[in-house]
Amino acid sequence: MSISLLAALPLLLQATPAAVARYEAAASDWRTIPDDEILVMRLAGGRTVVVRLAAAYAPAHVANIRALAAARWWDGESVYRVQENWVAQWGDASEKKPLPAHVPAQVAPEFEIARFAPAVSMTRSGPHAAVSGITADGWPVAGDGRGRGWLTHCYGMVGVARDADPRSGSGAELFTPIGQSARRLDRNYAVVGRVIAGMAHLSALPRSDAPMGVYAEAAQRTPIVSVRLASDMPPAERPRFAYRAADNPRFEAAVRRRENPPPPMIGTGGADVCEVPLEVRRLD
Repeated sequence: MSISLLAALPLLLQATPAAVARYEAAASDWRTIPDDEILVMRLAGGRTVVVRLAAAYAPAHVANIRALAAARWWDGESVYRVQENWVAQWGDASEKKPLPAHVPAQVAPEFEIARFAPAVSMTRSGPHAAVSGITADGWPVAGDGRGRGWLTHCYGMVGVARDADPRSGSGAELFTPIGQSARRLDRNYAVVGRVIAGMAHLSALPRSDAPMGVYAEAAQRTPIVSVRLASDMPPAERPRFAYRAADNPRFEAAVRRRENPPPPMIGTGGADVCEVPLEVRRLD
């Protein structure tokens, strides 16, 4: 056997079907996302952004979001803030539009979740938490090592903008990190979901040089045509998605592979929870 073939042998072995099967999803690992947990935002220009709502982790805020979508509150509003390497934010640019009468303007903070209980834990955590991992239903979480946990502000996660009052985030003004993960926002803002389709339509928007990335001119904003829950759309028009569950050895193998990539990559024996791919597939 030649020296070059010997050198390539580890890569060949890594690529065998048996090796790949250890970390690739099986058919049973895919779980359908309920229609009332899929939020469809249509932007001008035929662009669509789809958000999976974290109903089990921020129920009060998600209830508001569902009510706002049902009331067509976002129709005609805009993406009005796009800050380089930080966030894109949408809602009412004036922040003065009244909410529907049945939607409370103040919601008790949901900055933390009931408990830290990941299906797969990261080998090492970073500076923002003592522990971190992925829940069985596919959400990135972190914790203090004493049972308290929270959803993390990774790229594409959806948070609730608010004022200084921790109760002031109604869910009407939403944002998503478009550059680096925004982990310093953890436990300070409620996380209500994750963009699962169309993220490029937000991350590729022109950046604003105005303070905080808020567009200085109304013409710079990206109009929102409509926001609907999939459950409120005609059945034939509903987008259907499934997420990859983490409560199986294949997902854990994928996490370990991310922490210790095969040659010729050089791993560090760890990875940030925001670096774990959270796979979603479209079913329709």
